[in-house]
Amino acid sequence: MSTSRLIHSWLLVGVASTIVGSAALSKSALAQSTANTTNFQASDPGVRGGPAGAGGPLAGLSPAEVAFFTSARGVFQEVDSVSGTVAGENGAGLGPRFNLNSCSGCHAQPAVGGTSPAVNQQVAVATLHGARNVVPPFIKLDGPVREARFLKNPDGSPDGGVHDLFVITGRPDAPGCNIQQPNFNAALNANNVIFRIPTPIFGLGLVEGVSDLGLQNTLNQNPFLKSQLGVSGRFNRSGNDGSITRFGWKAQNKSLLIFAGEAYNVEMGISNELFTQDRPLPGEDQLGLGLPANCLNLAGVGYPEDITHSDGTTASTVTSDTALFSVFMQFLDQPTPSTISPGGATSIANGRRLFGAIGCAICHTPSLTTQASHLTSDLSNATAKLFSDIEIHHMGAGLADNVSQGGAGGDQFRTAPLWGLGQRIFFLHDGRTKDLLAAIEAHQSNGSEATTVEELFDLLSPGQQQDILNFLRSL
Repeated sequence: MSTSRLIHSWLLVGVASTIVGSAALSKSALAQSTANTTNFQASDPGVRGGPAGAGGPLAGLSPAEVAFFTSARGVFQEVDSVSGTVAGENGAGLGPRFNLNSCSGCHAQPAVGGTSPAVNQQVAVATLHGARNVVPPFIKLDGPVREARFLKNPDGSPDGGVHDLFVITGRPDAPGCNIQQPNFNAALNANNVIFRIPTPIFGLGLVEGVSDLGLQNTLNQNPFLKSQLGVSGRFNRSGNDGSITRFGWKAQNKSLLIFAGEAYNVEMGISNELFTQDRPLPGEDQLGLGLPANCLNLAGVGYPEDITHSDGTTASTVTSDTALFSVFMQFLDQPTPSTISPGGATSIANGRRLFGAIGCAICHTPSLTTQASHLTSDLSNATAKLFSDIEIHHMGAGLADNVSQGGAGGDQFRTAPLWGLGQRIFFLHDGRTKDLLAAIEAHQSNGSEATTVEELFDLLSPGQQQDILNFLRSL
């Protein structure tokens, strides 16, 4: 055994002994009667029942702010068609390529603003209104909402961009448009496709409100422990002003407004004041191709399709859809944890202590404090209980998607905020598992900064592991 590996092994044994020794004295450890049986193994207790505890506005908003939030939420739930003339579908500008026809279709679990729901609406939207799409094999009715990215262009150069699943070809509100879906079967056969699922947007106004200095101070904490655990995260940053970017799986977006504008354009194909054109498929520009004219501006309103309305009379009627999405996210409250998770309050409390003791909280920072806000007093000097440091970390070969975004490389991901975890169905950036225990185990792989912490988790007793799972499902 190498010297470094020997030191690593002794570190694990020493830390684990300390953890097990302290936890053995806790009421929770004594209460875990199942831990004393020979066959007991920790398992994910599953999606927590009861109220969502999420999806509502910040608690102290004024009546005017609540009205603004409510209007914004209504637009977030709006269903879009190509022309805006389809009954029951009030929005316009869908396509020519898209992944879904409503923001809330992706962000639905356990309430509006969440993540992938139990029933994937992408299956139905593929052929909605006569569209002639084939559902790709990686999209399942009981699977996560997904977007697909190709790793390389046909000429072998890096791609990494979103290849929308569906096209508007065949719909009565898209006459003459005859573009084709990407060849997903060929991409799968060539191992040239990776997936992403929607990130929950609860509490993002609080995340946006944490100062760069506050994030930097968190980065600078516990340097010795981080070095012993192999944790060396850093921030993704804007290439122009150097400020910290923080939204998306790789923390690639600077602000909620940019986050919203990009999603509106990429996921629904709707041009807006931040992304003003219908987007070609990644790689089309290199091939000298583009969208045919009979697929453009089918709503007949010109570009961009989503704009600030100079003829509006209230804040919500003047504001563009994109800006309203940003308002909805800014005013959307953080999830409320539960005390009735499986295992009970004692198990949850012990799980929280163990979560910190083995080093999970080094990256999944329990809380951050916001700076003063000009938007609303609710966002000023507030505590965001997000369980994330907003840093990007190397997660190793097992989780690498080999896509770079901003300063984040192929195996780097933002520490995923854990608030609301108790009611999520799908885990990890690609939704590969519904099992929270499997998601924890996936943190261990060659090159992952989380390997040592995951190995410490493995050294816990089954009862202690169960306490951590119960704690996570309480969030």
